Amino acid sequence: MRIGFDNEKYVKLQSEKIKERIDYFGCKLYMEFGGKLFDDYHASRVLPGFKPDSKVKMLLELKDQAEIVIVISAEDIVKNKARGDLGITYDMEVLRLIDAFRDIGLYVGSVTMTRFNNQTGAVKFIKRLNSLGIKVYKHYSIEGYPSNIPHIVSEDGYGKNDYIETSRSLVVITAPGPGSGKMAVCLSQLYHENLRGIRAGYAKFETFPIWNIPLKHPVNLAYEAATADLNDVNMIDPFHLEAYGETAVNYNRDVEIFPLLKTMFENIYGSSPYNSPTDMGVNMVGNCICDDEAVTEASFQEIIRRYYLAKCAIIQGKWTPDVAAKIEFIMNSAKIDIKSRRVIEAANKREEETGAPAAAIELPDGTVVTGKTSELLGASSAMLLNALKYFAGLDDSVHLISREIIEPIQDLKVEHLGNKNPRLHTDEVLLALSICAVTDHQAEMAMQQLNKLAGLEVHSTVILSQVDETCSEN
Repeated sequence: MRIGFDNEKYVKLQSEKIKERIDYFGCKLYMEFGGKLFDDYHASRVLPGFKPDSKVKMLLELKDQAEIVIVISAEDIVKNKARGDLGITYDMEVLRLIDAFRDIGLYVGSVTMTRFNNQTGAVKFIKRLNSLGIKVYKHYSIEGYPSNIPHIVSEDGYGKNDYIETSRSLVVITAPGPGSGKMAVCLSQLYHENLRGIRAGYAKFETFPIWNIPLKHPVNLAYEAATADLNDVNMIDPFHLEAYGETAVNYNRDVEIFPLLKTMFENIYGSSPYNSPTDMGVNMVGNCICDDEAVTEASFQEIIRRYYLAKCAIIQGKWTPDVAAKIEFIMNSAKIDIKSRRVIEAANKREEETGAPAAAIELPDGTVVTGKTSELLGASSAMLLNALKYFAGLDDSVHLISREIIEPIQDLKVEHLGNKNPRLHTDEVLLALSICAVTDHQAEMAMQQLNKLAGLEVHSTVILSQVDETCSEN
């Protein structure tokens, strides 16, 4: 793959920038982390070279100073809100994050429950966290939030919230998903720290939109496509332009709420450390793009990919048609269409030839490999095996997994596990291939090619199962 992003430079610069912000405030910095700390595959797709765990590596540079506070909304627990990519509920994601952070040596100080109102599910989850030895703090809905600032910044507003006890200079505020209340938690802490005579600071770490590249740069357009269901819109930061005479890119929600945030800072400290929402950020991503053509092409592919994801979500009843319409508008703005994504045409052509669902993958040398649906394999599984054969230099006629191996697995699925579809999914195919690799040299050769599949473009003519979608995402 053509690399367009210098990941090593990014980790170094981002760590230095955060240290500078900590030093600026002197004592304690509450940093709101937007997006995913782990498994940031959107960033790795639009910025080839960006590692999905880059943010975590950056935090490890600061691990002696950093403390993690995970925020979850009680309302999201009641609604059983789930991560779309992993398919797990937010409460289970909190537990996963705690384990993941601890496994790599980062300190998780506590969990904060926002919008708490003694909801049954929330109370049960707090008890579960407490049984695991995890501190839980409660924050409440505040009447008039966010417009009634005198009430918010008072004993009856932030004053009702629990004070989160922290012990380190960098407090990372993260959450299982958007809308959890991360910013409100940060501001509440500033209020409580001020009451205790501690001058704490606030900063925001959002990877996208990238503030110091053009508004209509494909990377920023890809972010709009990725958040089309949230109605996020990139825009020029008017406060930054007025304060400094410089153009910077931000997005509507931060721009809209900044006057209120600035007033809150003034109410808490007497003055605001920031003149614009862009000032609040510590994002160095734009400084680490090393090949603009590479990230441009990658972003075009992501926009089209997001268009098809939206179409699938509409069919499944998850989103409304206006989401796809918005992404189509973004495609028109970028002057691209579905023909710009080669795997789409190849997969559609294969489906026409076979009369059954098909899939296609584009390899680094430009070759497009397809897979068809058969009585043994789903299209994605067939495509996967064909790609591995290509990488291993094996003839297309080679059967990496014999019918004698596949049929018992199908029997197990249908007769014993209650599945209606006997065809092997991608994870089942990989397990079968790994077994065959013990005694079959060609299967072993194919297994050795798996790492070459990372980051390649894929298209399926049918909606993928959760198993195949997760496998392709990772």
